[in-house]
Amino acid sequence: MKFGTKVIHAGIEPDPVTGAVMTPIYQTSTYAQESPGQHKGYAYARGHNKTRNVLQANLAALENGQFAFCFGSGMAATSTVMQLLNPGDEIISTDDLYGGSYRVFTKVFERFGLKYQFVNMDSMEELEKRITPATKMFWVETPTNPMLNIIDIVAVCNLAKKYGIKVCVDNTFASPYLQNPLDLGADIVVHSATKYLGGHSDLVHGCIIVNDKETADNVYFLQNAVGAVPGPQDCFLLLRGIKTLHLRVERACQNAKKVAEFLLTHPKVDKIYYPGFESHKGHEIAKAQMRDFGAMVTFNLKDDTFEAAAKVMENVEYFTCAESLGGVESLIGHPASMTHASIPRENRLKVGLTDSLIRLSIGVEDVEDLIEDLQKALDA
Repeated sequence: MKFGTKVIHAGIEPDPVTGAVMTPIYQTSTYAQESPGQHKGYAYARGHNKTRNVLQANLAALENGQFAFCFGSGMAATSTVMQLLNPGDEIISTDDLYGGSYRVFTKVFERFGLKYQFVNMDSMEELEKRITPATKMFWVETPTNPMLNIIDIVAVCNLAKKYGIKVCVDNTFASPYLQNPLDLGADIVVHSATKYLGGHSDLVHGCIIVNDKETADNVYFLQNAVGAVPGPQDCFLLLRGIKTLHLRVERACQNAKKVAEFLLTHPKVDKIYYPGFESHKGHEIAKAQMRDFGAMVTFNLKDDTFEAAAKVMENVEYFTCAESLGGVESLIGHPASMTHASIPRENRLKVGLTDSLIRLSIGVEDVEDLIEDLQKALDA
């Protein structure tokens, strides 16, 4: 089954009772039992909900996985992965990552005995030097947020297998349409499904996809025991959004390439971070492990100040100044004061996240309007 068919059909059948083509919203918290412990596979909605189960089957197919689990947010999914570990275990994470992930790692899970190293994952030789007997997981984002670095998933997984280390890839920026980490050797994939999977900025959702039955059993135990599950309405909305995933991401990638090329020509722009450029250090890796280069573009200004970045963002019309990404509408954000404010400034600067850095999530509008909008804002 090809991807465009998967988003419409994988795991989805007409409702057996009514023939409804769209999966119904099973808005119930509990289910009738014929006798104590005798039921139709559903006892309480924290453990199972039919709308959620259909969505999970669909998500597993999109990532070429065997098992998928849905959560109330991307951070709930991330936290569940951390709960697979034990006090004293160490996680080596990329040093350029979503601020919310950094925050929950350092402010929550370190208090419960997990240890973290944040490192540049460009060099496998350097990464190998950071491994200790306590290292149990590599946490990978690629493309990274917000610097759009590309990490070689195959190389990381090969190194991990040498030491018996699990690899978890946050695939939010790429989406399953552009990249499938399980196929490249990863053990766990997580998404903030709020972003490209949902695609319409109208829900908050997260998911985990795995192939290993033991890991799946442990994730399901945590999903049910901790209970950070999404409601059926959000599962329905996500199923609806996924049906156009390939169309939306394809168009957004086309737009992003043209926006990035425009930024190259503007005299007030300093550096542009976009893996579709041959000059990008991760371009060849991205070309090998992704189907396109994504719809995120990051750049900083020659006037490297917050004030300059704020002025640009105050003068756009079609770009919306907001957090998040991956919707049909184009968004513009300032990572240092928005999505990555929880990371200490000195840490941000080490990875190139300057005070003037601007992150664009390119949507599906007519690209000529987006370029004109940026032109006016930069000229202002």
